[in-house]
Amino acid sequence: MSVRLFAAAGALAVLASACGAASDKASGPSASAPTPAPASASSNAAAGPRVEMPSGAVYRLELALTPEEQAQGLMFRESLPDRSGMLFLFDQAGDHHFWMKNTMIPLDMIWMDESGKVVFVSANTPPCRADPCATYGPDASARQVLEIAGGMAAKEQITVGSTLKISDARR
Repeated sequence: MSVRLFAAAGALAVLASACGAASDKASGPSASAPTPAPASASSNAAAGPRVEMPSGAVYRLELALTPEEQAQGLMFRESLPDRSGMLFLFDQAGDHHFWMKNTMIPLDMIWMDESGKVVFVSANTPPCRADPCATYGPDASARQVLEIAGGMAAKEQITVGSTLKISDARR
């Protein structure tokens, strides 16, 4: 059994180094994690995890709950369906920084506290296709991060201090 644990720890170390994160606080995509299925563009926005924006628009959400899902993020996606995004839910509030390695499209990344109050927005965050990749995030504590298509945060009136209403998104 200890050999399995040692092998698993070694595999995790290789995975962590393959991610190329700039620091141990950085979060980002991992090439070995499975790609989550994208949300269907024809999905009913009222069912499943969703967020209501300050503009009143409702977006369907994919959830990134596990370290593997959070590492994968929106890697290798060439587009996002209209009014969709990915919500990263963390066990604890902290300095959760992200990078855009192997992300193909610009994203708006919105950091929020546990109540959905926006503490930081990185708008039109550019893709990164080669190392070193920059990291993005606030110097403030956040509990969740929402990723949506680049340019949509401004369109949906998301600013620091606004509150997003998240529904049916539980750990």
